[in-house]
Amino acid sequence: MARGKKPHDRGDGLLARLRRDPFAVQTVRSAAAATLSYVVALQLSREPVPLTAPLTALLVVQVTLYSTVTTSLRRVNSVVVGVLIAIAFSAVVGLSWWSLALVILASLLIGRLVRVEEFIPEVAISAMLVLGVTQVSDTAWDRVLETLIGAVVGMLFNLLLAPPVWVDTAGDSIEDLARRMRLLLLDVADEFTGAPPVEQAATRLHEARRLDNDVADVDRALRTAEDSLRFNPRVKEGLLHRVVLRTGLDTLEICAVVLRVLARTLTDLAKHRGGHQLLPEQAALAIRETAQYTADALVSFAVLVTTQGSEGAEAAETRLAGELRAARACRDHTAARLLALALADPGRWQLYGALLTEVDRILDELDPEHRGHRLMEELDRQGRERSDRRRRLVLHNRRDTRRPARTDR
Repeated sequence: MARGKKPHDRGDGLLARLRRDPFAVQTVRSAAAATLSYVVALQLSREPVPLTAPLTALLVVQVTLYSTVTTSLRRVNSVVVGVLIAIAFSAVVGLSWWSLALVILASLLIGRLVRVEEFIPEVAISAMLVLGVTQVSDTAWDRVLETLIGAVVGMLFNLLLAPPVWVDTAGDSIEDLARRMRLLLLDVADEFTGAPPVEQAATRLHEARRLDNDVADVDRALRTAEDSLRFNPRVKEGLLHRVVLRTGLDTLEICAVVLRVLARTLTDLAKHRGGHQLLPEQAALAIRETAQYTADALVSFAVLVTTQGSEGAEAAETRLAGELRAARACRDHTAARLLALALADPGRWQLYGALLTEVDRILDELDPEHRGHRLMEELDRQGRERSDRRRRLVLHNRRDTRRPARTDR
C-alpha cells in the first residue's frame, strides 16, 4: 500500500467518493428532509401546495449533529418569527414594493430583539419568501403549521438519521497538506544544489506563503469533523479524536511557517550569491538528503495523526521514528559541512545557521515525544474547561435555589 493511503482509497467508485463529500451528503439529506416534510404537510395542511414546510426543513437540516443541536433552535426561531411577520403584513397590506421594504426592516429589527444571533438575515429571508406565497389571511395558521412541520421533520431527520462522521475526510485533508509540504520542501532543497536566480528562489517563497490558504482549507474540514464527533452516539472517544486531529494540524501549521522561513533563507542566499552556486556540492547534497528524510517524516506524521487503528498507528510511529533518526544524522553531517563554510566565509554564517535552525524546528515539532506532551496538555486544558463550566453551573443553580422569593409590599 502506498504511503499515507487508506484502504478505502483503492478502487473507489463515484458513489464511495460522494459518500465522503460533505457537500454531496448534505445535498441528499436536505433534499430528503424537505421532500418528507412536504409529504407530511400535504396530509396536515389545508393548503394545496404547502411549500413553507420544505423551506423550513432546508433551513434546519445541518451537516453535523452538533451543528443541528446548537443552531436548530435559533434557526427555527428565526423562521417562525419571519413567517409570523409575513403573515401579519400579508393580512394587512399584501405584497408591494413598499410593504416588502417594511417587512425587511421589521424582520431585521425584530430578529435582533428575539436574539437569533447569526440568523438575523434568515428572519427577513423567511418573511420575504412566505410573503410571496401568502395571499390571504385565511391561510395564516396553515403557514405556521407548515413551518412547525418543516422544523420538526428537519430536527427528527438529524436526530434519528445522524449525519456521518467526517474524520476520514479531515484526515485525507491533513495528509494532502503534508504531501504538499513535502514536495515544497524537496523543491526548496533542490534549489540549494544549483545557482538559481533571485526570481526563481522567490517563487519558492511565494509557494510557501500559499500554504496558509491550504492550512485554512484543512482547518475548515477539521472543524466539520470536530462538530461531527460532538453529541454523536456512534463515537465513544470524540474528545480524544478531536484533540488528536487538532494538535496534528497545529503541528503542521507550525512546520508550514518554518518552511516559509526556510524559503526566505533560500531567497536571501540567492541574493547574496548573485547567480553563482549557492553551496559547494557536498554541502548541497547533505542539505538535500536531510530534506528528503524530513519531508518523508512530514507525511509519516500526518499518517500517524490520522490513523485510528492501534496497529496502523504503531507502524506509522515506527516509520516516523526511523525517519527522524535518519534526518537528525544527516542534519549533523550537514552542520559539519556548513560550519566549515562559515569559517571560510564568515559573512554568511547567519544564513548557514538559519538553515540548521529551521530544520531543527521542524524535526522537534514532529518528534513523537513532543507531540505526546502537547496532546496531554490539550487534553488537560479541555478537562479543566469542562470542570470549570460544571462548577459555574452548580454555583449558579445553588444561588437560584437559595434566592428568597420576592413578596409584594
